[in-house]
Amino acid sequence: MSDSASGWAAIVSRRYLGATVTLCLGVALLAFNGFLVSTAMPTAVVELDGVELLSWATTVFLVFAIMGGAGAALLKARLGARTALIAAASVFLVGSLLAAIAGSMPELLFGRALQGLGEGIVAAICYALIPELFPSVLVPKVFGAESVVWALAAFGGPVLSGVLTETLSWRAAFAVNLPLGAIFMALVLFIVPVGQRDSAPGPLPIVRLLLIGGAIMAVSLGGVLNSAWLAGVCLVSAAVTLVAVIRRDEAAATPLFPTQAFRLSDTVGAGLWVILLMPLAQAGSAVFLVYGLQNIFGYGATLAGLVGALMSVAWSTIAIGVAGVPARIRPRLIRLGPVLLVAGLALLALAIGLSNMALVLVSQVLIGAAYGTSWAYTSQTIMEAARPGERDRASALLPTIQSAGYGIGAALAGLIANGVGIGAATTPAALSAVLVVTFGLCAALSVPAIFAAITMTRRSAQRFT
Repeated sequence: MSDSASGWAAIVSRRYLGATVTLCLGVALLAFNGFLVSTAMPTAVVELDGVELLSWATTVFLVFAIMGGAGAALLKARLGARTALIAAASVFLVGSLLAAIAGSMPELLFGRALQGLGEGIVAAICYALIPELFPSVLVPKVFGAESVVWALAAFGGPVLSGVLTETLSWRAAFAVNLPLGAIFMALVLFIVPVGQRDSAPGPLPIVRLLLIGGAIMAVSLGGVLNSAWLAGVCLVSAAVTLVAVIRRDEAAATPLFPTQAFRLSDTVGAGLWVILLMPLAQAGSAVFLVYGLQNIFGYGATLAGLVGALMSVAWSTIAIGVAGVPARIRPRLIRLGPVLLVAGLALLALAIGLSNMALVLVSQVLIGAAYGTSWAYTSQTIMEAARPGERDRASALLPTIQSAGYGIGAALAGLIANGVGIGAATTPAALSAVLVVTFGLCAALSVPAIFAAITMTRRSAQRFT
């Protein structure tokens, strides 16, 4: 393939522009709604008299997104890609409408659940379509484009929802999904092929999907409990449930996961550990950094949010920069990612302890670089290493496992922070001490991802083409 056919211009050429825009918009809906809550929901819960349920607006969205993503490959097989995307986007639009017109917190939470379910399926199928709609040489560039979408959502999502909330209503922040979703559905009808349907797909594994949702709900609950003992029970119960589901899935007639999922002896299995562990470790900084900047450094919400979003900017910038590296370099980048993450989180703990903003900025760049260097090639390796007939399951799991990692990591970070006394940290010095321990332990949690990446690349270096 010539340079002109494999460069950045290729994904926006007449042949691939429609597919690029469609898949990026599908991911953008998930990214935007992930950042929506931080600015629109505080106003919504006050109006609806549901402040105590604020965290559940994120929890129900996450839980149902994970459940939808876990079953997305089966829906694609049953209905075909186009029909499955239209159906899922319709669920998302109904949820957005219900959230926009909600008259109570239960109604709003029901809308958020439908949003999560629909968008979890949409994002997963969009990932599964990448290797179908693009040649292997363009896959890293598509991931680079999607990382830009996440960076724009990190900046633009809170700003847009904040402007809509302040000038119109928090309801407008949910209603803006309606035209975006309609545009996505129109693009799907024109761009996405119908796809082959499995003639004998078997029954949907409703019990396993519900168990996955229940486990993630238990993780989320554990992250907000004041009792460390009860939180620990929730996390252990969730871990046991997820392991049991994975074991049962191996022998199921309609599996949700690829063969050897989470087995370190397998390329795909080791890769899924990387996809899980990196967000799990980084979630602590995502949850507590902005709070720390406001209460330790005295920053306002906007400036603190900009510092927090620096990670996303570094991610997208570096992802674009490495998207065309030679194949022989890519396994090294996969291994480098978790190393940079450990270094970035450890430096963040040191920076908070020293109250050194310059080091905070460097740590954010390192954390972003961890994803920018490795995420696209890790994902591509998993897709290409999947066994015959399992590529859809492996590809669709990527955003699902990533979301699960963030959810589990946020709960663990909350448990750590509560355990070392964040509730009683009423001074900048006391809060600094809490966050040093929290970010330091998050750095330790990211170490296993290094070994998973090494194991993965030992078995997959020859797969890059």
